[in-house]
Amino acid sequence: MRVAGVNWLIPVVQIGAAVAALGSLLALILGVSRTTLAMARDRHLPRWLAAVHPRFKVPFRAELVVGAVVAALAATADIRGAIGFSSFGVLVYYAIANASALTLGLDEGRPRRLIPLVGLIGCVVLAFALPLSSVAAGAAVLGVGVAAYGVRRIITRRARQTDSGDTQRSGHPSAT
Repeated sequence: MRVAGVNWLIPVVQIGAAVAALGSLLALILGVSRTTLAMARDRHLPRWLAAVHPRFKVPFRAELVVGAVVAALAATADIRGAIGFSSFGVLVYYAIANASALTLGLDEGRPRRLIPLVGLIGCVVLAFALPLSSVAAGAAVLGVGVAAYGVRRIITRRARQTDSGDTQRSGHPSAT
């Protein structure tokens, strides 16, 4: 703007950018909180995160935890790195949502195949256009999450097999 000779617009643009970034951050926090709520209800995260405030009907515990994580990252991490990492995570999330939309039938409300396909390709292209450090950090966290999910699934499956074996041997479901 200095080049264009409109120096008075610089603070206006800076304030606008700050407000836009804050709005984006709040939307991200609320979206992740709702995802946390859903995962806690499905027992993929601790059940206490599924608590909904009786008056405001929001997942207040999930919001507090997500807010604390965001605050810790903002206070300790490189802000550009945190934004890149966050962008990678959001793009992977939306890529998965678009891929999931491709599996829906027309009777389930699936849009034309082109729409989720373009969305999926766009998300993947944008995700890998991010700085390598953001992609690496995001992929590492995603890998840890997938590994934790896999371990949890194996443990749950073995526990079920053990429970069903105990039930079959005793002939009574409360034998365990």
